[in-house]
Amino acid sequence: MQRREFVTLLGGAAATWPFIVHAQEPRKRPLIVSLGSPTAATAKPQFDAFLEGLRSLGYVEGRDLDIVQFWADGVMQRLPQLAQEAVRFRPDVIFANPTPGVLAAKAASATIPIVCFMLTDEIRLGLAASDARPGGTVTGLLMRVEGMAGKQVDLAIEMVPTATRIGILFNPTSADGPAQRREVDAATLAHSVQANFAEARTLTEIESAFQQFARDQVHAVIVLYDAIFFTDRRHIAELATIGRLPAIYSARDHVDAGGLISYGVSLRANARRAATYVDKILKGAKPGDLPIEFPTTLELVINLKTAKALGLTVSQTLLARADEVIE
Repeated sequence: MQRREFVTLLGGAAATWPFIVHAQEPRKRPLIVSLGSPTAATAKPQFDAFLEGLRSLGYVEGRDLDIVQFWADGVMQRLPQLAQEAVRFRPDVIFANPTPGVLAAKAASATIPIVCFMLTDEIRLGLAASDARPGGTVTGLLMRVEGMAGKQVDLAIEMVPTATRIGILFNPTSADGPAQRREVDAATLAHSVQANFAEARTLTEIESAFQQFARDQVHAVIVLYDAIFFTDRRHIAELATIGRLPAIYSARDHVDAGGLISYGVSLRANARRAATYVDKILKGAKPGDLPIEFPTTLELVINLKTAKALGLTVSQTLLARADEVIE
């Protein structure tokens, strides 16, 4: 992919410079606007997978289509303003992730197709009438499957069989937060362990949450999926290691950043698959007619270096189940 030059827009967004001047002029190629809540660096693995998906379908950026990126740098409050900026480019498709980005894009435009590979709670939020027939401007892939948070509780118990208190890092404002909390409550009750929830709505509250875990003397931590936690994943991994806390995450990116173990949907596989939605829309399909897909790739990733730092021995049974082991 060609080298890009970036300029800063309102709210900290980045966009390729030619479109700043020429956004309102007639275009020779379709335009995709990418609207995301994390930083560009944080989202790079998934965005690269999306580009790979486009290339596999025969699209070359700069030849067959153009892409402008807007990133909120982990500050969710920026998304509505960035979405307004994005809509001014009159894109053919908005590639918005995660769900808060979709909500902002949908509020900014009632007509531009929106594709998301990290949809959550899409029907309750009014983003789709149903998964089979979304009926509006939003389509894509779900970012979790039912019972995933419960499986993470199972993993915490497997890693620390003597655990009686498990800390849960939780954002109560997350679109998927209520469903994840219900699953955790059911799973911890089944294991007869106590769930100690620590709320973090912003980046600055994450450290306070880990201080609460220390006061509560939890034996392990589960970091439920949230865009803020995803953005701050390296810091969270450091806090868990400093606190000598085995932590289970929802995305492999946390483990790549030094976390212990993750179990969840492959966001890269989802992002690659999302390219097929863009392809269909560019060829004339309506997003409301494209069914929202359930994720098909779940992955278990273990970081043995982190396990060693925590003084943990990972069982051979668990290692044999892992899709990838980082040594």
